[in-house]
Amino acid sequence: MGKKFIVVGASSGIGKSLAEQLLSEGHHVALLARRDKILKEFASKFNTDPKNRIALTVKYDTTQFANAKTVFSRILKEFGTIDGIYYASGVMPSVDPDEFSTEKDISMLNTNLLGAIAILNPAAEYFQSIGKGMIAGISSIAGDRGRRGAPVYNTSKSALNTYLEALRNRLAVKGVQVVTIKPGFVSTDMLKDAKVPDKGFLKPISPEIAAQTIIQKIASGSEEFYIPGRWAIVGLIIRNIPSFIFRKLNI
Repeated sequence: MGKKFIVVGASSGIGKSLAEQLLSEGHHVALLARRDKILKEFASKFNTDPKNRIALTVKYDTTQFANAKTVFSRILKEFGTIDGIYYASGVMPSVDPDEFSTEKDISMLNTNLLGAIAILNPAAEYFQSIGKGMIAGISSIAGDRGRRGAPVYNTSKSALNTYLEALRNRLAVKGVQVVTIKPGFVSTDMLKDAKVPDKGFLKPISPEIAAQTIIQKIASGSEEFYIPGRWAIVGLIIRNIPSFIFRKLNI
């Protein structure tokens, strides 16, 4: 019998691929995103049996924080139980080298960090109460250091890493798995205007491969990992570059 999951940010990118993989495995999945029409079209491919609708669509704006607990409770009532939640919602607007846009910065913090906290807090409370469950957050290797190109994007992901680690430390004794996922380059809309290698060690992977890897790693019990795995080497190097050298690098 399939499990029951929530995927926040299920209309595109890694979130959509995660939802597709989970649904293909026969799990029930609540699909959350703002683009309701896209969600419904996507869900229709899996809801072919009127007696067993495995894809539930929920129009949801991650920046409407006050709605998070109500939405989580609604899904719990619909499903009866929830086995895990993936937070895959994120934004990274283009920031010019000399630009300091508080508006853009707030939008990144609201979606990448505060939106995650708003929906993962009720999930944590629920999983704690039943003594099991899984929480996974899609962070980024960008959270490992303060890069000059996108200061607040880096900040939002670094803060998300800390939040997830704190949840992990708090909930491990309750039997709850909390997972931090740090993608490198993945071919999503977020990278469409970015200059990234098209071959070699840092070549982007598809969101489908990313999703497969994430699900496999979580099933194996992993709690924090890079995707693809080779980015762990990049992360290790970046984290250990002295600050006076790092600030001179164009990364």
